[in-house]
Amino acid sequence: SVVHMTGGVAALAGALVLGPRRGKFKADGTPNAIPGHHIPMAMVGCFILAFGWFGFNAGSTLAGGDLRIGVVAVNTMLASAAAAFTSMLYMWNRYGKPDISMIANGFLAGLVAITAPCAFVNSVAAVAIGAIAGIFLCLGVFFVERVMKIDDPVGAISVHGVNGAWGVLSVGLFADGTYGDGLNGVAGTVKGLFYGDASQFTAQLIGTATNIIFVFVIMYVFFKVLDKFVPLRVSEEMELAGLDHSEVAVNAYPEFNLNKTHR
Repeated sequence: SVVHMTGGVAALAGALVLGPRRGKFKADGTPNAIPGHHIPMAMVGCFILAFGWFGFNAGSTLAGGDLRIGVVAVNTMLASAAAAFTSMLYMWNRYGKPDISMIANGFLAGLVAITAPCAFVNSVAAVAIGAIAGIFLCLGVFFVERVMKIDDPVGAISVHGVNGAWGVLSVGLFADGTYGDGLNGVAGTVKGLFYGDASQFTAQLIGTATNIIFVFVIMYVFFKVLDKFVPLRVSEEMELAGLDHSEVAVNAYPEFNLNKTHR
């Protein structure tokens, strides 16, 4: 989750420096919906990631001979399913129908959130962490787009940044003390706030805040400097023509061209 939080914060810094795509926001700041490239392929990619996450969490967290590896795998599955479900319910309640792309992102948000606590919480807590992650995803997407006026095409800030932070903090809330070494290095002392120990949560909170501040400052400066030497934005003509045409002289979809659409 720390890695995802780092990436999400870096995405925030990059999006601020780069600015929104042309046509993303109206003159009054209201966002325009820009359709995704290929929803079926996005869902395929989501499930490929989900399958790989079992190896990612179980393989990188523990030794293969440790029986706790089963708990890690089950918690990973439960959290991702819960997050996909709550993100679907949120969008269904808000707009009257489920949003497929938000469900996919919700699935990933649950995986991101459970990455840190997967070995240290029980199954009920894993479901709770995932369910909250799905709601955080939806709220984060709307906040970034409608309040902060930031164009985040794939929801990286919310999926990875917001839920990466939530995953790190959830260790300090839901860890039940049955496994792992706590902040003091003593085995069996990873206990969360809900199990009577605030020290682990305090450590997680300090670590989260430190990471966010450090990464944002470093990456914002990096993108600013990079933009001076290698401009991050393409020209308006290239953006309207599409980067496929501009860079490799071919269109992925010849029947659809933004230049034709805007004329």
